[in-house]
Amino acid sequence: MSGPLVREGYTGTGPGSITPDGCAVELYARLSVGTEPEVIASVLRPGASILELGCGAGRVTHPLVARGFEVTAVDESPGMLERVRGARTVLSPIETLDLGEERFDAVVLGSFLVHSGDHRVREGLLRTCRTYVKDDGLVLVQREAADYHSAVPREREDPAAGCVIRILSAHPVGEGVDEVRVEYVFEDARWTQTFRSRELSVERFEAYLGEAGLVVDRCLTPDGVWVLARPRRP
Repeated sequence: MSGPLVREGYTGTGPGSITPDGCAVELYARLSVGTEPEVIASVLRPGASILELGCGAGRVTHPLVARGFEVTAVDESPGMLERVRGARTVLSPIETLDLGEERFDAVVLGSFLVHSGDHRVREGLLRTCRTYVKDDGLVLVQREAADYHSAVPREREDPAAGCVIRILSAHPVGEGVDEVRVEYVFEDARWTQTFRSRELSVERFEAYLGEAGLVVDRCLTPDGVWVLARPRRP
């Protein structure tokens, strides 16, 4: 029997349980949602089926469910999935997800997961996207802004959650990968997360999607962070 999943180079500190990629369950239950639900909903028909990969505690899931979408939420953390309401939940790493012959109108890969420092992980993530999207469906991918690795340190407030989020550093650890350190400060608690991220040019990003059988259609946000892709036609 295999042991617990470990994500090399990913760690976290703070109150409560920490997932294999360094995310604190209690932290992600506190953080507010941004514009992600609006961006996703803007390109989908009412009631569309959505496969949300890496759903966490349901920050994006819950608004999508409230909009009437049929959401299947996937995460490798049981603690995260316990916080999800109104959606079907599946406990699994994204790379090894097995849903048989199911296919979805849209597959969502958020949280900058496509920037995984491990080529095998990124390939697995994108392979899962292509496997489970319908041939006429959509894949929505969230990528890092152009200055994500260079504009450090920096911080922003999350007024709805009552916290300050600081990107403390992004140090190279080899082969185009940076170790990124983030701090979340609330009045009553503090969390940190360290993870590995591979900076991707637009050309490299599109090439990786192409290798997985996906073609970039267009950017959905002015900053290029949300990208719409479609299955490549034979």
